[in-house]
Amino acid sequence: MQAVKMYTTAVCPFCIRAKQILKAKGVEQIEEIRIDSEPGERIKMMEITGRRTVPQIFIGDTHVGGCDDLMALDSRGGLVPLLNAG
Repeated sequence: MQAVKMYTTAVCPFCIRAKQILKAKGVEQIEEIRIDSEPGERIKMMEITGRRTVPQIFIGDTHVGGCDDLMALDSRGGLVPLLNAG
């Protein structure tokens, strides 16, 4: 299974929902990068993604986007193949 990395904050409901979706698909480990406790990581996230909001989700080298993007990918049937592409 591909590695999953997610830029998050402590109280973001969309981050919580994204983690629930990923765990339901069998993801056991998510590398969380907390941009609220490490402000430099927010700058890095914005440089990489061009976005300011969390979560920002990466599966392997693929930037999936936010929670809505993750749900859309799943509804198109693309999430499980991307997770298993590794």
